[in-house]
Amino acid sequence: MADSQLIIDHLSKSYATRTGSVQVIADLTFDVKAGEVVSIVGPSGIGKTTLLKCPTGLQPMTSGSAKINGREIEGPPPEMALVFQEYTRSLMPWLNVEKNVRLPLRHMHLPKDEAEQRIHSALDSVGMHNASEKYPWQLSGGMQQRVAIARALAFRPDVLIMDEPFASVDAQTRFELEDLCLQIRDSLGMTIVIVTHDIDEAVYLSNRVVVLGQKPAIVTSILDIDLPVPRDQITTRSRADFAQTRTSILELIKNGKQ
Repeated sequence: MADSQLIIDHLSKSYATRTGSVQVIADLTFDVKAGEVVSIVGPSGIGKTTLLKCPTGLQPMTSGSAKINGREIEGPPPEMALVFQEYTRSLMPWLNVEKNVRLPLRHMHLPKDEAEQRIHSALDSVGMHNASEKYPWQLSGGMQQRVAIARALAFRPDVLIMDEPFASVDAQTRFELEDLCLQIRDSLGMTIVIVTHDIDEAVYLSNRVVVLGQKPAIVTSILDIDLPVPRDQITTRSRADFAQTRTSILELIKNGKQ
């Protein structure tokens, strides 16, 4: 794992209850290399979102460790940004698009020119440069999620963490946002970790897919996705090896249930 940007090492997570504790994650180890897209999949309720909250510093680990760029993660790391599924809750409805994207920069005390450049660059990266004065309620769901992604990009993270980011939009918009995700990776050299319930999405986006199973959760398999690049929603999804990979992952998930 010497060339890994993000390392999850024997991570476990338990929650205290009135009668003791409940272990959600048993023992997870995997890595993410710089510039990769890695998807995390598994049965509903397996602990995928809980897993993301540990390396992002939102929740403490019970045991094990997480490292980014070789440094132990002990709180929210400055090299990491998080995009949630519920863009309607993450965007401030009383702020316009530009001010929503500006939010994560306020505590960074950047020079005004640099802050403005980051905002404009982030909005341009997601195709929202002409909507800076609009408010979230004036935008479609897909456009709102683009703003949420732009806000994360303005932070200039090394690693972008995405928790079911496209689950709340229609199928066509989802395809557009998936392609946007790959464009961001290619143009900005960003590393992306995404939790998704959509197996087709995981196969389409990823360099590797981490499959979780059993309860408490463990890594049951890590699959390399060797589909040609660049990927295309029609050509890639129509390939026989795309279907074969999707079936393999579905079987792993089914076999990993308890």
